[in-house]
Amino acid sequence: MLSIENLSVAYGPVQALLGISLEVPKGQIVSVIGSNGAGKTTLLNTVSALVRQKSGTIKFEGRELSRLPHQVVKLGIVQVPEGRKVFAGLTVRENLMAGGYTLTDGLRLRQNIEKMFGLYPILRERQNQQAGTLSGGEQQMLAICRGLMAEPKLILLDEPSLGLGPIIVNGVFRLIRRIRGEGITVVLVEQNARKALALCDYAYVLENGRIAMQGQGRELLCDAAIKKAYLGECE
Repeated sequence: MLSIENLSVAYGPVQALLGISLEVPKGQIVSVIGSNGAGKTTLLNTVSALVRQKSGTIKFEGRELSRLPHQVVKLGIVQVPEGRKVFAGLTVRENLMAGGYTLTDGLRLRQNIEKMFGLYPILRERQNQQAGTLSGGEQQMLAICRGLMAEPKLILLDEPSLGLGPIIVNGVFRLIRRIRGEGITVVLVEQNARKALALCDYAYVLENGRIAMQGQGRELLCDAAIKKAYLGECE
């Protein structure tokens, strides 16, 4: 579904990505793990056309992606950014409506809002509450649901568990599993390597802008180097 070949990105003289190549098959969860500064967010931002690549190609469903962010969304790719970034002064319902801005059918928009309330029922209770007054976990769920409002074929999740307690993190990962069950392909960038690898079908490990390792998630969970570097376990 998503194919990236020899992708390089630079911020001035600083190389952020160096010849990245990866594949995201339709209907799967693909995780990207790595330390801070490895290039994970840059990768997602480049797919979303928020950052321009220096070289390489990004293809979605066989076609090279547009360089315009709104066109990327219209093609069916939506990014849920790190740090939630809900519209704090808008209500929960208004945030969801903003997420569905590409939909021109009012009935479909309302149906999608109802669907989001079904995915995370507390949003219905909070629908008239300003998003900035929600808890961190509720804001994260809202951010994901806001992304789903555009009916994406591919959703890019950037650190969805960041700063959340264990119970809320479990809820986030249950929602990600349910999203995949709805037929939506997922690219998951996560520092919680253990949960990301346990959940995904395939994973890539980024180190200093390069892919250092790749493989099935469960296999990487058992890899000694991964355990030592990302799971806090010694050989």
